[in-house]
Amino acid sequence: MQNNVCDISFAEKARIYSSDYLKCCVYISSYDSLQYIFTKKLHSQMIASSHLLEDFLDFHGAKNSKNWYFYRELSAAVRHLSLACYAQRHILNRLEFYDLGDVEKFANQGKNTLDFLTGTLSQMVPVILDEARRLNIPIPEEKYSLSDYPGVLTGEMLDYDIDDVNTDQQKEHIVKIASEFLNIAKIFEPFGFYEPLDQEGIMEMVPAKVNEVEIRRFEMLVHNLQSSFDSYVIHGGYRFGNRKLKQLRGVFSVVFHLLQIIGRLLHFYERHLHNVGYKNIYKKVGERLAGLVDPEILLDCTINYGLYYVCRFLANGRDLARQILNENIERSFITVGIPVKLGFHSRPSLLVAKIVQHYGGQVELCVGDAKFDASSVLDIQWAGGKIQKENITLSLRLFFKATFVP
Repeated sequence: MQNNVCDISFAEKARIYSSDYLKCCVYISSYDSLQYIFTKKLHSQMIASSHLLEDFLDFHGAKNSKNWYFYRELSAAVRHLSLACYAQRHILNRLEFYDLGDVEKFANQGKNTLDFLTGTLSQMVPVILDEARRLNIPIPEEKYSLSDYPGVLTGEMLDYDIDDVNTDQQKEHIVKIASEFLNIAKIFEPFGFYEPLDQEGIMEMVPAKVNEVEIRRFEMLVHNLQSSFDSYVIHGGYRFGNRKLKQLRGVFSVVFHLLQIIGRLLHFYERHLHNVGYKNIYKKVGERLAGLVDPEILLDCTINYGLYYVCRFLANGRDLARQILNENIERSFITVGIPVKLGFHSRPSLLVAKIVQHYGGQVELCVGDAKFDASSVLDIQWAGGKIQKENITLSLRLFFKATFVP
């Protein structure tokens, strides 16, 4: 009669749930050079195996066990660093397809960030193996080889035989997505900065202003935007078709993956390095982790690479989104009366300008033959000045490109 799975001891299950995780560690420790070791496939294996182990240990109370707590924290570190590595590797693999212009500096900083993360993982490997031995967890004898973890890229491309056709039915979705992108870029502005920050500046920002919760919120917004784009606008990838739409999709993608990296690194920093708790064991383990994962370099990669380029790509994508928006919405106009006595004062001018800025379309305020930008408070007040100066009492026209969505 077979034993029930619940009859398996904790020690045996610890061996089972550690097996693939430790095999990855043995594989990494077998090579001096890391150049070809860390691929997306390996990172995927490390993410899955460390996550399973972390869940298993949490279920059995490792957070409250002096004996097991460090082993548990190491598995969490491997998971979050590997998630960041996976996203960064994806960016570097896809960068040439994003069509983002001059990205040489961005690519170099991305490679440096990846080198730091993979180098940190390799430094953790012998510590993980030693901790497993201390806990009497057998180190697997079976080993992986380079052929088990090839890179994603090859020199071949499949035939491009499904066209992306820009139909009128797509315009409604294009307009909505471009407008939402402009809104996201607008609300992200408070996080922006234009020069690399020193350590003091970073510490003032993290976690008081920039933290995992805020970044995950924006990550979800961008992910939803990207999903809508892929579902309703372009299904076929990056190679051909409407170049501006593909470029905007490239902006979505690189920003989304950068936010993934930032979110994972901030989670690890806030949960495992910064806010380690008041108990002595937590502080000791936090110090040991900080000896393996340099907090200052981690935050520098997070802020001066990840956050900096999110702000930069969002800013660069605005002009592109506005162009796409104005190419896909219909031109129309309305005629409105001229405000009597009150004229165009600051508050009503600001209200009109904010509405125009929110939707992102091109709107012109026409007074006679003169045209004014309705997204500019100053332009609207200039229009008011013209009306007063010339004593215009008839109506004026508002020319705009009306969106398909309210």
